[in-house]
Amino acid sequence: MSGALLLADAKLADGRHVDVLCENGRVARLAPAGTLGASAAAVEQLGGALLLPGLVEGHIHLDKTLLGVGWIPNRPGGSVAERIAREKELRAELGGPSPERARRLAERVAAFGTTRLRSHVDIDAEVGLRGVEMLLALREEVRHLLDVQLVAFPQSGLVTHKGAAELMAEALRLGVEVVGGLDPAGIDGDVEGQLGAVFGLAERSGAMVDIHLHDFGELGAFELRRIAAWTRSTGLGGRVAVSHAFALGMVDEATFAATAAALAEAGVAIMTNGPGPVPMPPVRQLTEAGVVVFAGSDNIRDAWSPLGDGDPLSTAARIAWRQGFASDQDLELAFALVTGNAARVLGVEGYGLHEGAAADLVAVRVEAGVPEAVAAHPPRALVVKGGRVVARDGRLA
Repeated sequence: MSGALLLADAKLADGRHVDVLCENGRVARLAPAGTLGASAAAVEQLGGALLLPGLVEGHIHLDKTLLGVGWIPNRPGGSVAERIAREKELRAELGGPSPERARRLAERVAAFGTTRLRSHVDIDAEVGLRGVEMLLALREEVRHLLDVQLVAFPQSGLVTHKGAAELMAEALRLGVEVVGGLDPAGIDGDVEGQLGAVFGLAERSGAMVDIHLHDFGELGAFELRRIAAWTRSTGLGGRVAVSHAFALGMVDEATFAATAAALAEAGVAIMTNGPGPVPMPPVRQLTEAGVVVFAGSDNIRDAWSPLGDGDPLSTAARIAWRQGFASDQDLELAFALVTGNAARVLGVEGYGLHEGAAADLVAVRVEAGVPEAVAAHPPRALVVKGGRVVARDGRLA
């Protein structure tokens, strides 16, 4: 059985111990532990380790990371616009986006068991499409480790930044799958203008949408409802996400309920990274309202933050802490943010741990199940991508 991989004595989330046979990049069979034998070309004895579907990183910036250049002190800014300016200064000093740094971060997240990710990539007049071209090449180089989906991100604005719309359109033509946006009011000062441009690009190219929204309070909630309206009018339900959406954690109950209902009806997902000093969307309440919530690391050792480790289980634990999650049910919800929910938003087909699913899997050694995996987020014992072992004990194989 050339090319096959047998994962022997794996514990599933429901407590069953099984053997998992992977063939041709898929999960071919699940059977009670000890019943499949050693007929595969390669056998990995898991000894009861918890086996999970591969982790999904819903929001990262591979082009921004400073990993590999030594410690660079953070340059603070008092607003989003000021932080963008500080980042541009540093980017110019470092010579622009670096494939070496981006690859270092991609390899780091892969060793954590991330088998799919969505990376935003800056597009503006200064950097042009260099970041896009770099990450398009990188995703082919790391395809054996993880699948990379790209978002064309107009960091400096879309309506007011000269040439941004044309660059975005070219990025989509080159193979970027998602149209990004940023604070339609706070950055462009033109909510309808930016949303019209974003959704127009998505309609013409068949792309998805993912909009950064930092704008606070009633303004941010209004923008969320407008995003929902644009989603309904363009028929893009299930293909639109809003990242951060701090406003959802700042408004009164009536405004929250109306906004959550609009998002759920339109099919707009919400991403959170469990931010520290600002409000965050209430995950449980949004979920109960029918909104898909997913998670991502966001910034990892870059001009925006010197923190971040790129571990989705750590992200899930941080969100659980911020949200006051303590029960097993709550921790399982946090886990869903970096697995099934994120896979759904990214449009991943064949995701999960069942016969016929993609053989993208991760094993962790915990005594209990998923809640302990989130709370402890231990080193990954084994990471499998496409039926091949790619990492072991937290290190690439």
